Amino acid sequence: MKISMRMLGVGVLLTTVTLAGCEKPPQEVVQRGYRGTGMEQVVNPAQLDDMIARNQAPEAAPAVPATGPKAGDIYENVQVLGDLSVGEFTRLMASITEWVSPEEGCTYCHGNDGFAADDKYTKKVARVMIAMTQRANETWGANHTAPTGVTCYTCHRGNNVPEYVWVTEEAPMMPGSFAAAPTGQNVADVAANGYASLPYDPFTPYLEGDADIRMAGDTALPTGNRKSIKQTEWTYSLMMHFSQSLGVNCTYCHNSRAFANWEQSPPTRVKAWHAIRMVRELNNEYVWETNDWLPEHRQGPSGDPQKIACNTCHQGAYKPLYGAPMLEDFPNLAKQSDGSKQLIKVATESEKAPAAAMVGGG
Repeated sequence: MKISMRMLGVGVLLTTVTLAGCEKPPQEVVQRGYRGTGMEQVVNPAQLDDMIARNQAPEAAPAVPATGPKAGDIYENVQVLGDLSVGEFTRLMASITEWVSPEEGCTYCHGNDGFAADDKYTKKVARVMIAMTQRANETWGANHTAPTGVTCYTCHRGNNVPEYVWVTEEAPMMPGSFAAAPTGQNVADVAANGYASLPYDPFTPYLEGDADIRMAGDTALPTGNRKSIKQTEWTYSLMMHFSQSLGVNCTYCHNSRAFANWEQSPPTRVKAWHAIRMVRELNNEYVWETNDWLPEHRQGPSGDPQKIACNTCHQGAYKPLYGAPMLEDFPNLAKQSDGSKQLIKVATESEKAPAAAMVGGG
């Protein structure tokens, strides 16, 4: 049987396109657990070099004394950072400008009515975001963010809005159908589910709502504690998001011989458990707090704010900025100031209203 050069060329082209999504070898494997358990991390050296280059922390401004007049005594309308010295306040403001609005400068938050005025929504949002950063470092430091901590740069990296944020959207249309998919399956989204045929929005039920993250019941049938295939797929979608966000395999947090067993899991699984709850709190108590000020172009189609997920901070690195200790240079962001606590009074668990959960999420 003869094959024409034209057919051969088409075959080569299809093979090239098919393999274009594969990673170029060789890969490196790092063992993270006992032999025979499959607890290994697969690393692509070429991609790792690029990731390291994109996750470099900027050089910090020279430190200044914490002594001298307080910013709240010298300047008007300093609500969150009034307990900083004037020098510390000026240094932090200059750093935030470089982290969030390097092109617009101070005018991104301050208008023609003077620095004390709240005439721009961006200033009011920034005030809440500073309080949120302090909360993440102080309250969640021991269980998740320490010892590296987070700053405004961790998420923004020179952008007015972090590159990786999300909003709640209606379920997209099923491919080749006139109907919407109730769970948004078979709609590829690399940020949410790594191009898998899984529910496309694991964020709303899990990182805003508190839907149950499980794949198996914890009691025998028929007690009503059955976990359906649909719930399992939602959980898998969230796990794919974790993997994509941190650039790791499932075995970074799980022992592959017993995924559900906490006693056989690495410590990173505990940190991830706290991370989920931290993100929920920051979305519900801080990000949503800014929604009344946001213009329409800064909201989603359902009128919600652009919220945070795991990739907002991590951006492909197992530790944001690969663990660069930026917080050491900005201790003013390490704990909540008195103004921060007064600005946002975070409710206790018993006081919080139940968060909305998407259908099928739990």
